[in-house]
Amino acid sequence: MKKIALIVLVTLLGFSVSKAQTTATADDKIYSFVAMENPPKFPGGIAEFYKFLGENINYPEQAKQEKIQGNVFVSFVVEKDGSISNVKVDRKLGHGTDEEAVRVLNLSPNWIAGTQNGKTVRVKYNIPIKFSLNKQTH
Repeated sequence: MKKIALIVLVTLLGFSVSKAQTTATADDKIYSFVAMENPPKFPGGIAEFYKFLGENINYPEQAKQEKIQGNVFVSFVVEKDGSISNVKVDRKLGHGTDEEAVRVLNLSPNWIAGTQNGKTVRVKYNIPIKFSLNKQTH
């Protein structure tokens, strides 16, 4: 019997350079992941992040039916307390995949916050989340 399986791949090389943004105060400044002394870390490391995504993403039915595959590019901010905020789709794939990527990132446990010059700071990530249909035999 053939089964449709989801492979979610997020590569460190997929992290894109994100221009740091500033707001009214230095405390609110958002740093780019690639410019960090000590970037935020998912609890347990990047392998655990892959695992978290793989265990929580549900391939949307519409995308399955239409055999939609590809990347949803998303961005989010890791706050000073490690929580995830401002989850946005930067480049869409459609057919329910964009909403699913956002839904799962909003479920993320708190990260270990990033630091710059010895201070905890807000950090923006840009990542691709790959949706791929893979047939396996049982």
